[in-house]
Amino acid sequence: MTDHFTMGAAPDLTTNPEKLSDSPSWYYLLREFDTLYRHGSDGGSTAIRSHRKRVRDTLSQILDSNPVMHERTPAVKPVTAHLPRALDNGKRGALAGMSAALERISDRLTWEYGYEKVPRTLERKYAYCEVLGPQGPVLSERLIFGFVLFAPSTTYPQHSHHDIEESYISVSGAWSENQTAVYSPGSLILNSPGDEHRITTGKYEPCLLAYAWIGPSDRLAQPGMKFSRSRRKRVEHGI
Repeated sequence: MTDHFTMGAAPDLTTNPEKLSDSPSWYYLLREFDTLYRHGSDGGSTAIRSHRKRVRDTLSQILDSNPVMHERTPAVKPVTAHLPRALDNGKRGALAGMSAALERISDRLTWEYGYEKVPRTLERKYAYCEVLGPQGPVLSERLIFGFVLFAPSTTYPQHSHHDIEESYISVSGAWSENQTAVYSPGSLILNSPGDEHRITTGKYEPCLLAYAWIGPSDRLAQPGMKFSRSRRKRVEHGI
């Protein structure tokens, strides 16, 4: 694949920008991320412990700064028809608070593909939304939070992230990475910059993953979204 990430128009913040403190539902959603990265288990992994600390320390600084909001135009994709089911499942699981907080702003989310031309096999099976990052709605140049939604029986192709450290936390649904294990709600996977990984989901239920990206601000602003051509050739990509 050679499809590239397409950025939205730069936010217009010239007149009385709204702040995070003016948008409690977005604030409470970010507090749920803080809870995940502050109180979740590192499973004894030094790398995951360090990643959690980097994420939560950066988030704390962002929250203390009361960042500017840039509300985007809500948008849906075919896969978002599965979102109510994913949220219902999430509210019965380990991340019930996250599911409830996300549901409260679900009509304000901007779901997108991130490619000029999405692969046909993914048109109805995948989309993501950013909730904190360079595109907003909560603006940040240092950290990205978002959600990825997959339909049942989805394979998200092999990819990697140049200069971006990434973690996924399952909100609802079962999934695997590189077909090495099955992960349930509450599980965290850490992908270091350059690590090749492929995502597959279970047969009967949608899968909703929260994700965090941390890395250089210029890379977060322009991640360059591509799939790997093969396992031998790694190219930049992001979701």
